[in-house]
Amino acid sequence: MSTNIVITLTNGVQMKNQVRAYFDEAKWFHKRHISTMEEYMCIALPSLGYSLLTTLSFMGMGEIVTKEAFDWVINDPKISTTSSIIARFIDDMTSHKRLSKLKRGHVASGIECYMKQYGAYEEQVYNEFHYQIMNAWMDINQECLKPTAVPMPLLSRVLNLSRVMDVIYKEGDSYTHVGKVMKNNIGSLLIDSIV
Repeated sequence: MSTNIVITLTNGVQMKNQVRAYFDEAKWFHKRHISTMEEYMCIALPSLGYSLLTTLSFMGMGEIVTKEAFDWVINDPKISTTSSIIARFIDDMTSHKRLSKLKRGHVASGIECYMKQYGAYEEQVYNEFHYQIMNAWMDINQECLKPTAVPMPLLSRVLNLSRVMDVIYKEGDSYTHVGKVMKNNIGSLLIDSIV
């Protein structure tokens, strides 16, 4: 089977999972449902799109990306799931601050789900999410250090997607509100690059 066919099939499966997750989030929104954290994570991780982004990032890498590599990524390896957890919790914390100031509705984030399920205060949830993010980084480091089923350049793609979240949200919500810092980062990468 050619790599192009494998990419198409893999992305098709992941895109269907993402669309299903969007649909579930829409149902929750209209019902004003606040799920348990377990339910939330089962839907919130696929809706984030990191699995799809990871697969798409493999395109154009040449012979290093094999059918086995796509089989590996579609089965949600630990490093990919952990990267999604980092992104999800960072996004939830950042968007919760922003969305709580707006009067329009939104689907419950992990913050609201955790608060409801465990009777926690907002500050406790933020502390827990920061702790989970720290543990997730340790898992990513461990996954990069031990021998794996795929070459390191593929693991680096997953690692770099996690790093992107840190860059985008380090100084606030630079994804929603692109400011001078993010513009300079993008300019350094694409316009004034070293290579």
